[in-house]
Amino acid sequence: MKRVMIVGQPGAGKSTLARGIGVRTGLPVVHIDHIHWQSGWCERPREDKTRLCHEIHARGRWVFEGGHSSTWPERLARCGTLIWMDVPASKRLWRVVRRSLRYRGQTRPDLPDGCPEHIDPKFFRWIWETRNTGRAKIGAFFDAATDKRKVRLRRNRDVAAFLASLPVQGPGRADGAPVPKVTR
Repeated sequence: MKRVMIVGQPGAGKSTLARGIGVRTGLPVVHIDHIHWQSGWCERPREDKTRLCHEIHARGRWVFEGGHSSTWPERLARCGTLIWMDVPASKRLWRVVRRSLRYRGQTRPDLPDGCPEHIDPKFFRWIWETRNTGRAKIGAFFDAATDKRKVRLRRNRDVAAFLASLPVQGPGRADGAPVPKVTR
C-alpha cells in the first residue's frame, strides 16, 4: 500500500481514518482542508487548490483524504486503494457537532493554523441538504473504480477491523521524518 485515497461526506471520519492509516503504515497523510483553507478560514483560489492537489498526487506515497472532486480522477489513477467512508447522515451530523464543541475556539489537527473551530449552522444545513446527492455522487465514483482495491467502511467496527489488518510500520512515516503539512 503506497497511495490511499479516502472519500466521504463531512463527519464521516475521513481525517481520523487517514491519521490511523498513517500511524500504522508510515505513509504521509494529506488532509484536503489544508489545501482548501488558509489561515482565518480564507478559501484558497480554485486553481491553487488544483495545483496543490496535483503536486500531492505526483508524490510516491500518501494517504489523501477529502474532496476537491475535480481532481479525483487523477487521484484515483495514482492510488492503489480507494476507501469510501459511507456513514449515515445522522451519525455524521452528530460527529460534526461533537467535534465543533470539542475544538471550539481551537484549530483541529486536520485544519491549517488559524482556523479555529466554531458552530456553523450553515454547514450543518449543507450536510443535511446534500446527504443524498453527495452520497450518490461518491457512490457512482466508487462503483466506477473497477481496477482498484476498494474498501467501503460504514461502522466504527469496520474501521477498527480495517486498521487492525494493516501492517505496523509508523509512526508518521516509514523513513522516520515528520509528516509534512501543506502550508502554501
